[in-house]
Amino acid sequence: MAGLIVLADQITKAIILEYLPYHHSVTVVAGFFDITHIHNPGGAFGLMADMSKAVRTVVFLLASSAAVGLILYFYVKTPPSYTLLGFGFALIFGGAIGNLIDRIRLGVVVDFLDFHIGNKFSWPAFNVADSAITVGIFIFGYHLLFKKMPE
Repeated sequence: MAGLIVLADQITKAIILEYLPYHHSVTVVAGFFDITHIHNPGGAFGLMADMSKAVRTVVFLLASSAAVGLILYFYVKTPPSYTLLGFGFALIFGGAIGNLIDRIRLGVVVDFLDFHIGNKFSWPAFNVADSAITVGIFIFGYHLLFKKMPE
């Protein structure tokens, strides 16, 4: 599953980089959803985007690498009977790898899924990797709150 996430993420980003100029949009559903080519130099929701590029690069590469290692450890330690939890960790791992590839190759993460309600409310643009990470975190949270966690 993680490999499929990385593949889908990198293919969609390659399409955006090749065919949609930076800061341009294509309306998919008027007033609700656009495909918009954005680069995010920061973390989630543009966190730390104003820091110097050198500091950002070191912080995000180290943090991403540590997160990938930690998630891989959790995945390996998850018993096979915890299928949903393992699936969640695979989603997080694949998403983290997808965004880490962008940071290494480009120094930024390519985002393009742009949801909004008219001109009044806009969710920060995101990508396939971000979506996988979010779903994986919800699955992990569900297990923390409602299911017994593996020993």
